[in-house]
Amino acid sequence: MAKDKKKEGKKVDKPVRSPVPAQDIKDESSSTKLTDLQTLVNEVEETQANPVDEEPEEVQEPPDEGVPQYEEPTLSLLIVKRYEGEKVCGLYEGEGFAYFDGGNTYKGMFSEGLMHGQGTYTWADGVTYEGTFVKNVQMLNGRYTWNDGSVYEGSIKNGVRHGFGLFRSGTRPVSYIGYWCKGKRHGKGTIYYDQEHTSWYSGDWVNNVKEGWGMRCYRSGNIYEGQWEKNVRHGKGKMRWLTANQEYMGQWVYGIQHGYGTHIWFVKRMPVSQYPLRNEYMGDFVNGERHGHGKFIYASGAVYDGEWVGNKKHGKGRFVFQNGHVYEGEFRDDHIAEYPSYLDAMKAKELNAVCTGSHFASENIAVINGSENTSVLGLIAELDITSLLGLLPREERHEELEQVEFAVLRHITELRRVYTFYSSLGCDQSLDNVFLMTKLQFWRFLKDCHFHHSSFTLAEMDRILSGDKTPAEKVHCPHETLLFRTFLSYLVHLAFHIYHEEHKEKGPCLNKCFLDMMSRNVIPTACHTQSILFSEELRAVFVMGYLDKCWEIYRDFCRTSTRPPFEPTMKMRHFLWMLKDFKLLSKQLTASRVVEILVKDGPSVHDSSNPNLEPELVFLEFVEALLGCALVYVTSDVLKEQVAHDNQKRSFRAKSVSEGTTKYFLSQPLRSYEDREHSLEEFLLDEQKEARTEPDEVGLWMCQVQIFFTTKLFPAYQHEKVLREKIKENRIRDAEFAELRKIKDEELAKLIAEKEAEEAKRQEEAAAKISDSKSTGFQEAEKPVTLPPKAEAPIVAAPVATKVPAGKKKKKK
Repeated sequence: MAKDKKKEGKKVDKPVRSPVPAQDIKDESSSTKLTDLQTLVNEVEETQANPVDEEPEEVQEPPDEGVPQYEEPTLSLLIVKRYEGEKVCGLYEGEGFAYFDGGNTYKGMFSEGLMHGQGTYTWADGVTYEGTFVKNVQMLNGRYTWNDGSVYEGSIKNGVRHGFGLFRSGTRPVSYIGYWCKGKRHGKGTIYYDQEHTSWYSGDWVNNVKEGWGMRCYRSGNIYEGQWEKNVRHGKGKMRWLTANQEYMGQWVYGIQHGYGTHIWFVKRMPVSQYPLRNEYMGDFVNGERHGHGKFIYASGAVYDGEWVGNKKHGKGRFVFQNGHVYEGEFRDDHIAEYPSYLDAMKAKELNAVCTGSHFASENIAVINGSENTSVLGLIAELDITSLLGLLPREERHEELEQVEFAVLRHITELRRVYTFYSSLGCDQSLDNVFLMTKLQFWRFLKDCHFHHSSFTLAEMDRILSGDKTPAEKVHCPHETLLFRTFLSYLVHLAFHIYHEEHKEKGPCLNKCFLDMMSRNVIPTACHTQSILFSEELRAVFVMGYLDKCWEIYRDFCRTSTRPPFEPTMKMRHFLWMLKDFKLLSKQLTASRVVEILVKDGPSVHDSSNPNLEPELVFLEFVEALLGCALVYVTSDVLKEQVAHDNQKRSFRAKSVSEGTTKYFLSQPLRSYEDREHSLEEFLLDEQKEARTEPDEVGLWMCQVQIFFTTKLFPAYQHEKVLREKIKENRIRDAEFAELRKIKDEELAKLIAEKEAEEAKRQEEAAAKISDSKSTGFQEAEKPVTLPPKAEAPIVAAPVATKVPAGKKKKKK
């Protein structure tokens, strides 16, 4: 190296720039200074529009804001002016410090005269790189820090960003975490455009361009999820304009609605409303306008199905008015061709009805035992307790109904508040401000109010409330929706079954049972949920993404109940067996610990000696038990192991250098770029620290749940399914083989029987022939021999030969 220094001592160190992409802005003052951003943040939102006739205006989007670009300073020569450190055979070896001509410095490990291993390289203008060198080239992992505070940590290959990395700008609230390829964003990645993380894009990238599938959340709250091409919405996608209460699902062409799609205009309702009102168009779009054939359903109930031109009804169509009248014929410029003013008058009336809600009836007539009675609760809160009244004497039913309606009316405001609270659990937001309570949320209400501490479990309550017409598979369905009046009716039913024993005395008992339920269960504890699932909105929304798969697992491990209506249900022992089959029981998550989790939020189900695992679990209890198991199973060691596994998957390893590879010397170019791998979990936890007061607990909880569900539970279930399929296939194959063997055995037995029959027949025939021949011989022996007449058959005597003694001759006569 000293010789190289002398030879090159007269040469001047001239920086050579590598080609800069067209979108980059060159900075002539410094080869490592931060360039300007590619473009401004895409924060121009689509403007609000008329909720019936127009879609939000499409503003031509500028290219989205990207990660700041940097030029790599490529030095033609690295001239060492001073070196401090160890040497071996005249070459730099071990830890040392090198001061280069031009002011650049390096402190770190050397090997055979080359920068090799961990080290820190500092350019004269303040840019530093701290990370791994492989024969004078930045490789593997590293950290770049610019003099304006910008930082990049991640993977590096041949001096450029390549692999998984994190960038944070020091001058603007921009950060990107994801994959890079040859210095550009490429693959999966997420970019944040503000400090609050309200504006971001997460999805696919191709050479710094949004390409493929991705989700874009704008600062206003508007969200697009779907396909992208050249930084704009292109292909199938879904856009939700929260600012305009609109939603579109369908085809996009370069940022504009074009092709077939569905556009919905939501009408904002009162907070306690249960019936959504919306205008909906399903049909063809051209350049963002309704054009072609389409169907428009008005919130008032009117429907138009026909041709459109430029957002207007034009051509042949069919219009069904709210009152049921139908017109079918020609439309021109959004009007009926024959009656231009008629449609405008009808539309005004319909829109007025939508806004005022005049289509709702002011009262409701309930029919009980053939007589008409006006309900004091009205249509929205009318009770359906016919089956319950059937248990009471006929003469008392009318008074019972009247008294319980008055009891419900007394607490109607509190019950509306309770219904609204629980119907919004686990829901991020609603465009039309309408929430319907599901069975899952109803179960949580019952548990919060300690209904299950009575003699009935949640599963038994489902049987009480299901009725005779409910299919068995729907009895415990968590997706069933409950209107407010259904919610009230269910409460009256449960109150009677729980408290009727205490009010057997003469007089109306339904209202007394209901008032006891309100005072003992609902008023003290409602809306104070202690659920591991619904205790915090962020956690609930996070877990909702796993419910569909959990529901599949729950149904798969249910067994038919022994009680009517014989619906599929799961018991605690089934849950324990499931974990055993999945091999999820460990030193921490033992069987006794699982039982503790199952009974934590309910009455005691076991004594000190014999645990009772027969109580049934509804789907809510199943999910909450899984969450409890996740927090026990995923310990800190499991977290560290998973993070290390993720880092290993994301990191890009350098290719091994063969023995015949040409050696690199310090006189070779040094390329300045960025990367050290950064864990996605670490980044998300860091960002949560800025947004929440208690980020460690929430972030750790979410990480534990994610690891348990995605790396333990779901893969184990898939493995179990594969095993079951193989066992099923083997059983089918064995049955087929058994059937085949049976057929072959039957054929063989039939063949043997035929052979034996043939052999027996042959033997019988042979025996018959022998017996016939014997009988014929006997008959011939017994029959007398008669000579034929001489005339007919003369008998010629055989010549008689005489012997002549030897030595004598016969005399001639």
